[in-house]
Amino acid sequence: MSQPSSYLFVSLPSSIVPSSHKDDALQSIQNAVDSSNGTVQGLSIPEFKIGTLDALVQQADELGKLDNSSSGVVAKIGDALNNILEGDKRKVAESKGVDDKPLDQYLRSFAWNKVKYRTEKTLAELIDMLQKEINSLDNDVRSKYNQYNSTRTNLTALQRKQTGNLSTKSLVTIVPPSLLINESEYIETHLIAVPNQNVKEFLRNYETISPMIVPRSATEVQKDDEFVLYSVAGFKKHGPEFLNKCRERKWIPRDFKFKQGGAEEEKEELKRVEGEERKLWGECLRMCRTGWSDGMSIWIHVIVLRVFVESVLRYGLPMDFATGLIKTSPKQAKKAKTNLDSAFNYLGGNAFGRDKKGRAVKDDQSVAQDMQAAGGGLGEDYTAYVLYPLEVE
Repeated sequence: MSQPSSYLFVSLPSSIVPSSHKDDALQSIQNAVDSSNGTVQGLSIPEFKIGTLDALVQQADELGKLDNSSSGVVAKIGDALNNILEGDKRKVAESKGVDDKPLDQYLRSFAWNKVKYRTEKTLAELIDMLQKEINSLDNDVRSKYNQYNSTRTNLTALQRKQTGNLSTKSLVTIVPPSLLINESEYIETHLIAVPNQNVKEFLRNYETISPMIVPRSATEVQKDDEFVLYSVAGFKKHGPEFLNKCRERKWIPRDFKFKQGGAEEEKEELKRVEGEERKLWGECLRMCRTGWSDGMSIWIHVIVLRVFVESVLRYGLPMDFATGLIKTSPKQAKKAKTNLDSAFNYLGGNAFGRDKKGRAVKDDQSVAQDMQAAGGGLGEDYTAYVLYPLEVE
């Protein structure tokens, strides 16, 4: 069983090291994280076209929402893959790649897709493009998955008719046409599946639970390990009352009309739906594999764009910050973040104070005031530097 993958996208100003060199800054980040908690590599981010400060603040908010929605779409596609592959962890893991690569390899070699998301476009245009892509992907995968689920439900119902007990299975090959009263204007035949433990009660009471039931008309048609199927004759005008009374006693009425050639029709229908289910299973699996790949790619591009926008808002212009990707694990990610906080919380200025032991602690009131002045909201995971997590099953 594969373990969840955990990554941290991080950005800090190059000024965290005396040389102000980005490579040295990345080494400083690695030293802070500690190799026992994760490995750091550089993350190349293009310089996008920047608008006004107000626009950047709005775009940061939009990207935060898009990050959440992209995460949700990828998770739903992952759930669909798990369902289609019946929980086979190995097959599910093999189906999760990005651009025909394992996720880790894709991230280690990540480069902004300049062909698809041209850097000469404005940030607003790129965000709009990513939003439309993730929405379209969600709709396409959901539509195909719902189609497959509907067909699978239909197939299950047809299979139950062939293999279930007498309360659910098809009666086409069980009830002979001679047993049914079809030509009478007043009398009809009811078919009732009675649980084995209730047979004595049924035979003792069926004639009296509603008016005008033909006495001693109950005839055993067939039995299995759970039910006995009986036919009962009664007057049509009291049929609904009789059937309701049966349901109240947990005797199950079976709706059945004899049809010439019905058995052959059922076999053909089962064969047709089995073929359709197999076809849709393959189509759905291919779409989910492609969808997971595309969804992850979109999500990662959204996070990279978030890192860029937030870095400009935090560190200002000219753009001089080091961006990195930390590969860690869900267990070690918290330790890595704690180490980063200890090393770089001084970047928060008044937003962070010191406890009695000299350790940096968050001053929530100062952070709230600073964030409000910047036009943003205060998140519980606010850090003095730019940090966005990516965790994938």
